[in-house]
Amino acid sequence: EKMSKSKRNVVDPAGIIDLYGADTARLFMLSDSPPDRDLDWTEAGIDGAWRYVNRLWRMAVTADLPPPGATMPELGETAAKVRRLVHKTIAQVGDDLERFHFNKAVARIREMTNALADLPDGDDGAWVRREGLEVAARLIGPMMPHLAEEMWAELGHATLIAETPWPEPEAALLVEDSVTVAVQVNGKLRATIELPKDADPALAERTALAQ
Repeated sequence: EKMSKSKRNVVDPAGIIDLYGADTARLFMLSDSPPDRDLDWTEAGIDGAWRYVNRLWRMAVTADLPPPGATMPELGETAAKVRRLVHKTIAQVGDDLERFHFNKAVARIREMTNALADLPDGDDGAWVRREGLEVAARLIGPMMPHLAEEMWAELGHATLIAETPWPEPEAALLVEDSVTVAVQVNGKLRATIELPKDADPALAERTALAQ
């Protein structure tokens, strides 16, 4: 176990598993610290993992979603931005798991599901929320297999996640479509502005002057 005898915090996980479940115990252990550091067992940390497990499950069972395989509608700006985050999360979590950076993987998944929860109502938001929840279920599969399989079934799938390929991100959604530009006056930073990646100099100048 990732615990420290020197800190005298060696804990029998059986009691935690009995109270919170194996998935919550695994999530807490993986999210608390990098694998090369000792794990500090805390009630607050375990309770936080438990609350997240329940929040993720509620999202799966209460969200008003289109059916599996529904055609993607035209996406508004907010839905498109969250969808881009979903696909970036796929790429980043895959890389994190290969490097055994489990705490980073958990943090990215939580950031993504928070964005899904904040999506406004509408057909485009519901479609992105379904895609994102399906991605979340597959990404947490190696860490929380019981919750992942239950979510997958609740989302309308008859197969098992264990038999489902790892999600692949859309390459076009991994390319940044904007850049952050520093605005300096007489060598001093005055502002930063967001510009389209292919913005022409006139647009850049107008945006900068507006600051």
